[in-house]
Amino acid sequence: MIHANTPAKHPIESSHRTRPVVLLIMGSQRSGRVCPQIAQWIAQIGEACTDLAFEVVDLADWPLPVDDEPELPHRGSYRQPHTQAWSEKISAAAAVAFVSPQYNWGYPAPLKNAIDHLYGEWRGKPAAIITYGGHGGGKCAEQLRQVAAGLKMGMVATSPALTLSEDVIRHGAALDPETEFASSADSVKQAMAELVTQIASLSPA
Repeated sequence: MIHANTPAKHPIESSHRTRPVVLLIMGSQRSGRVCPQIAQWIAQIGEACTDLAFEVVDLADWPLPVDDEPELPHRGSYRQPHTQAWSEKISAAAAVAFVSPQYNWGYPAPLKNAIDHLYGEWRGKPAAIITYGGHGGGKCAEQLRQVAAGLKMGMVATSPALTLSEDVIRHGAALDPETEFASSADSVKQAMAELVTQIASLSPA
């Protein structure tokens, strides 16, 4: 598993150099968030059931000011170093998976901003959506799927919806993803298997 905590260029570990890399892009930047634990759990499942490498990307480490590019994203003429770095990050990945909570029947603004900073980099990119919340985050997934369709991403069919317990949501109980989401592990494995198929379909014969 690869860990990305800053937007600096990190060398991929030698054991991962020949393996396609999937970026697990965390949608939450809130204090006290559980997104990092969930993303790491997904990465562990992915590493165990596929030959892919997984890298957790924390948007808190990628400052992307809103509307600070003079050109429209579809032109790809980025002036800001942070946008250029973000473009390189997404372009280099074999696939992405959005790991996001549901906020007020939608998905977090930082994730929308990170998506909207680019355009062509998303086109055809194999992708998965994994949401979580008190009811699994289905509305969040629906909205992300609409955006992904507009960008013509290669979205997989399976969208795991992870349900958080009341103890975690209301009382701040510690989250153990392996226990909390045991019933959803097969769904995550299915989404990862579909990503493998999507990536393979784009590989040279």
